[in-house]
Amino acid sequence: MSNIDLIIEERPRDIGDFLVGRLLPFRKKRTVGPFIFIDHMGPATIAASHYMDVDQHPHVGLATLTFLLDGEIMHKDSIGTVQKIAPGSVNWMIAGNGVTHTERTPETLRNGLDHTIHGYQIWVALPKDKEDIAPEFHHFDRNDLPSWNDGTTEFTLVAGKGYGKESPVPVHSELFMVEIKNTEEYVLHTEGQLFGEIGICVVEGAIQACEHHVEKGNMLVSKLEDACSLTMAPNTHLILFGGQPLPEERFIYWNFVSSSKDKLEAAKERWRKKEFPKVPGDTTYVTMPEEMKR
Repeated sequence: MSNIDLIIEERPRDIGDFLVGRLLPFRKKRTVGPFIFIDHMGPATIAASHYMDVDQHPHVGLATLTFLLDGEIMHKDSIGTVQKIAPGSVNWMIAGNGVTHTERTPETLRNGLDHTIHGYQIWVALPKDKEDIAPEFHHFDRNDLPSWNDGTTEFTLVAGKGYGKESPVPVHSELFMVEIKNTEEYVLHTEGQLFGEIGICVVEGAIQACEHHVEKGNMLVSKLEDACSLTMAPNTHLILFGGQPLPEERFIYWNFVSSSKDKLEAAKERWRKKEFPKVPGDTTYVTMPEEMKR
């Protein structure tokens, strides 16, 4: 009997200069553990005249996790952070009661040459009692993250707890995110190593999970704490994520996440009135979708 609840294929979404693959939310699966939103960016070539420029926009009630596989992004936020992220490192921004930020191609890559961008933009819903905390930002280089090998298979614990290890990323709930790469066929066991719901993103290669053969560009969701073993084909790249679901339903509007619809309405009104904190030196403003229709 299959232990796989769902196989989700990336759905293309246009974010301006290139397409991303939307994995969460999905109509049949809104969250995996506390993970509420996952976009797979690229791999895409950014041409010299089409740099990434995501203007100033807000968040509340969540933490954003940016994890790149290729390329670089410059992050600036209303806390005063200026931080470039490179492959293998983590940007973790806790929005809490309200933060704004921008994401742009760094000046060092605005050199008239094409470059590649590839990675994941992830939102983690905050627990109800943490939704209104003050914003924070944390950056961790690849060398800061726990990593280990099992033969020819490499593991990196990006966030949370798993495989008897703990990432330094300051999460607020029981969760995990693990990157796994292999060069030879490998049987991956998660029982007793990862707890809660488990999502499995196939970045490259393919896996055999129960009776399912799943190739890159798809995500699997296993039943709660009941994942069957996975066989990774040679040269496969996976990202596993999930954890214990939050007890309350979460509502999403645009860039806002909350356990309360009233709080979402309040956040919308604050953004309309331009009452969110600003990124120092940045005057850009992204209009909410509903405002654009008026």
